[in-house]
Amino acid sequence: MTLDCFAVVPAAYLFLLRPGGAGDEVLLQRRGPTVPYMGGRWAAGAAGHVERGETAVDAMVREAAEELGIAPVSPIFLTTMQRTQGGEAIDERVDFFFTARAWTGEPRIMEPDKASDLGWYPLGALPSPMVPHEETVLRALASGTVPPYLSQGF
Repeated sequence: MTLDCFAVVPAAYLFLLRPGGAGDEVLLQRRGPTVPYMGGRWAAGAAGHVERGETAVDAMVREAAEELGIAPVSPIFLTTMQRTQGGEAIDERVDFFFTARAWTGEPRIMEPDKASDLGWYPLGALPSPMVPHEETVLRALASGTVPPYLSQGF
């Protein structure tokens, strides 16, 4: 008898927000061109897998320090997304999204081998190309209606 393995892979994302001339702006990083997953696309300022024994909040705080050199102050939970690549999945992703409007430190690229650019963009004028599932969340945020649960790829 063969047992199929199935894994749920959790990740945490942080969108830094600030007021801008045309509404809120979000800090995004461009993934480096040699990064295996979605290289060259715009993505959350900080994001990464939740490690064993770590909460999603702990992972988001750790990633903010590792990738941006900051500590978010009073992060707010935004939504959870369950996603897969479609078809017969051998794994699924569960993504926890947070926002923060205050932080300690100046956001900067801390991992130049993984990120090639960093910039503030109006929620209504996101850069292209973006990581698709992150774009889905940001478009919901721009519309003012972010449901507590999203799914993609099913």
